Amino acid sequence: MIVRRLIVAVPLAGAVSLAVFALAAASPFDPLDAYLGAHGDGFDEAQRAALRERLGLDRSWFDAWWSWLGDLMRGELGTSRSYRQPVAEVLAERLPWSVLLGVLGGAVALVLAAALGAWAGLRRDGFADRIISASAVVLQSVPPFVLTLGAVLVFATTLRWFPASGLTDPGGGVGVGSTARHLVLPAVLLGVTQLPWLVLGLRETVANSLDSDAVTGARARGLPWRVIAFRHVLPVSVAPFFALCGARLPELVVGATVIETVFSWPGVGAATVTAARALDFPLLAALTLLVTAVVLLGNLAADAIGVAIDPRIDADG
Repeated sequence: MIVRRLIVAVPLAGAVSLAVFALAAASPFDPLDAYLGAHGDGFDEAQRAALRERLGLDRSWFDAWWSWLGDLMRGELGTSRSYRQPVAEVLAERLPWSVLLGVLGGAVALVLAAALGAWAGLRRDGFADRIISASAVVLQSVPPFVLTLGAVLVFATTLRWFPASGLTDPGGGVGVGSTARHLVLPAVLLGVTQLPWLVLGLRETVANSLDSDAVTGARARGLPWRVIAFRHVLPVSVAPFFALCGARLPELVVGATVIETVFSWPGVGAATVTAARALDFPLLAALTLLVTAVVLLGNLAADAIGVAIDPRIDADG
């Protein structure tokens, strides 16, 4: 399983980057207009043609991709047109903030999903199970963007418990206390948006484990319910839960992009939106490749954890 994912990773990343250039080229928007912005009217056709050639916008999308791939092989990511700086600098400035938000949001999702999903599964068809499952279904039906805006309205604008956006207070520098205050609401919201499928998935796994032969035998031997739950039910439910977490990692990345955009969080998610709107090919390709690598590594980590927890899983097939 793990070896197979490693073999597929490189060609998949190449195909994804190729698709980015192809889809961006099919866009009806002109990247030169996005680059010039409000100053575009001051350029005549000859100047625009010269600038288009200097920026490499006169090439076909495949030639542009091939040139970008060659630069990538030499360790060069190019220059971002939307940020007017090297792509490597854009990533270096923004990636740590996205990692911080993603790790905390993922931790919130894991802790809450593990507690609620296990509780609902162990209390199958009971009152707690019905409430938790129904709440998860309702939460899943609410678009993350709507949920985020609603939370900002309630907790930031009305109650003023947390800042509404940004990384620091106006006029203040970057500090631990200020950053923590600005991080609480987006991190919690990112975790909450990932809850429904994780809760329902773990609930289903735990509930099915209750009907296993091991649990039936443990009940027949008169073992206490706590022993049955912690020795026979929950251990066999952990590996499928982590596999589900790996499968849902793309949703975490998309959710982080929405959260960063709404909260003006200076991460790569917000940079992805900016690059897409400006058709910034070098930055957009690098960000897409980064996201692809994160998803692949996340799935590999989930598989490795599953193998470590349950040795019966064949790591190579």
